[in-house]
Amino acid sequence: MPAARSTRYAALLRAVNVGGTGKLAMSDLRAMCESLGFEGVRTYIASGNVVFRSPDPEAAVRATLESELELYAGKPVGVHVRTADELADVLRRNPFPDKPPNRTVALFMDGQPDAAFVSAIRNVADEDIRPGKRELFIHYPNGQADTKLHFPAGFSGTGRNMNTVAKLAELAAAL
Repeated sequence: MPAARSTRYAALLRAVNVGGTGKLAMSDLRAMCESLGFEGVRTYIASGNVVFRSPDPEAAVRATLESELELYAGKPVGVHVRTADELADVLRRNPFPDKPPNRTVALFMDGQPDAAFVSAIRNVADEDIRPGKRELFIHYPNGQADTKLHFPAGFSGTGRNMNTVAKLAELAAAL
């Protein structure tokens, strides 16, 4: 029987290696992914980014990785998984292509943000927020350091600036 064709994925972990909480060495993340049978595993910067190939569908990849991360961390760790093609599409759909990529973020989510969700975001100052397919695009003209954005209860997402999205798309495409 021929081997299943592998999909190129990027997994974006939520709340790791930030502010001294949720510590996870990228070497440990890489080893974990390899032990789960993922192939071509590469990590990128110490904020929970990993690319790999797997024949499994996205939902199975996410569930497997979240389960293993919970065993490691002793608490749930959110994971958002995208294919290499989806990351490339996020770059193409960036509504702020002329803005500094380090001040433009794709906030990856589980589902499509609708108008009600966007209108429920509070404390919007000068940030420009635009919905995408399974992400919000946010331009922070003055940077993120002083933002006071408050997302609706139950929100689960993780942000990456456009520089990081571009690098992850490049790494995943090269697998």
